[in-house]
Amino acid sequence: MSLSSPNPLLLHHHHSHLSSLPLLPSSSSSSIPNLKPRRRNKTLTLTLSLQSSTPNPNPTIPTPSPSPSFRSKNPSDVTVLVTGSTGYIGRSVVRELLRRGFAVVAVARERSGIRGRDGPDRTLSLLPGASVVFSDVADPAALDRSLSALARPVDAVVCCLASRSGGVRDSWNIDYAAARNTLLSARRLGAAHFVLLSAICVQKPLLEFQRAKLKFESELQSLAAAADENFTFSIVRPTAFFKSLGGQVESVKDGKPYVMFGDGRLCACKPISEEDLASFIADCVLDEDKINKILPIGGPGKALTPLEQGEMLFRLLGREPKFLKVPIGIMDFAINVFDVLSKVFPALEDAAEFGRIGRYYAAESMLVLDPESGEYSAEKTPSYGKDTLEDFFARVIKEGMAGQELGEQTIF
Repeated sequence: MSLSSPNPLLLHHHHSHLSSLPLLPSSSSSSIPNLKPRRRNKTLTLTLSLQSSTPNPNPTIPTPSPSPSFRSKNPSDVTVLVTGSTGYIGRSVVRELLRRGFAVVAVARERSGIRGRDGPDRTLSLLPGASVVFSDVADPAALDRSLSALARPVDAVVCCLASRSGGVRDSWNIDYAAARNTLLSARRLGAAHFVLLSAICVQKPLLEFQRAKLKFESELQSLAAAADENFTFSIVRPTAFFKSLGGQVESVKDGKPYVMFGDGRLCACKPISEEDLASFIADCVLDEDKINKILPIGGPGKALTPLEQGEMLFRLLGREPKFLKVPIGIMDFAINVFDVLSKVFPALEDAAEFGRIGRYYAAESMLVLDPESGEYSAEKTPSYGKDTLEDFFARVIKEGMAGQELGEQTIF
């Protein structure tokens, strides 16, 4: 879930290093055939028999021959590969790239959506205009086979992958390993630019998904440094997503109190809509001023605390504010209990991690962390877009949370 700042009561991703998890192999594929651009007037679907590959302890990342910059081409002549294309942000990114005229190849699982409820037909209907490839980003050999079967080069990549729950192994398998598989496969197809959807919270890494994201960020930057001008990156670190802040709208609408930790002022964020974030990510494909940079980004307006978010919601409902203030120490107690139990019952490892994730979002702001002061800074957190949280709340009050479900990322 890029993991952005969720309500700690309704945990949303897009979330100590697992030294036992091996580096991913470069793949068993030996070479890519001569690739020629093809028209994209039809949706392409590929179904693969997925098999595990044998890990290579010394993987290498191929370096394609230099080619003229794709940034000088018309968008219709630029092919962008998107992984995580069926996720909350990924779908919006695919739509925005298509709207701007790019040729989009979207990688999706055979079963996607919340708890795998969407089959191939549903996925195709959600990504009209894109060439859809059904594959497994967690299997490097399968991903290589599917993308080489496209018989077309790739100019740029947008990686919107994020672990579904923030669990320990899921974080390393997706936020690190699957993202790295995407990089390896795309480089074999000639990709010259990699846009990574990360999360602003990685600047203070206390959780497994944050460490996994940071490890991949580091490898991506190292590759760009070694490739000179032949390969570039843009790392996008958004703040809170609207849907992760909307989980209490229905309950408050039904007369229940707005729940917050402490006095509601422990943290703040500058939330951004999926459409505005997708637009910013699409900017990163061609904008030269975003090359080889880490780009924190929030939505328009001032930073909002949970208290201010609750007051806004009650104001829109025309009701007197009613809050339930939960001592944050309750979370500390629960985390300690699960930590002790997980040493005896390893299956509880993720439960302890979920507690730490909730505690993190209850106390840490989703804003730029000023390295000089060590404090979060709303002023240093860039704003982008036009959609406001107040408009989002007003829409959810009228229409509900359809399309904004947290699904497997719901904790409480």
